[in-house]
Amino acid sequence: MKTSHKRILTGVVVSDKADKTVTVMVTRRYKHPLYKKMVTARKKYMAHDEQNLCKSGDRVRISECAPVSARKRWLVVSKIEREGGKS
Repeated sequence: MKTSHKRILTGVVVSDKADKTVTVMVTRRYKHPLYKKMVTARKKYMAHDEQNLCKSGDRVRISECAPVSARKRWLVVSKIEREGGKS
């Protein structure tokens, strides 16, 4: 039996210009396999925000979902806090 685990990522909203869409920058750190140095990798995801609640600078949790549009395959699950500590 195949289990469907949806990935959940945490990132910062970098753009909220589009209607019902936010761009989320997800940062991850890993050790380079050859040079053994810590590397910071960043990737941007388009996420669906139905009520337009998220603003630029908010820290959010996004989850995988079925395609909403040509580029959106993520859904905003929750808003964690405003970047800088204020909610």
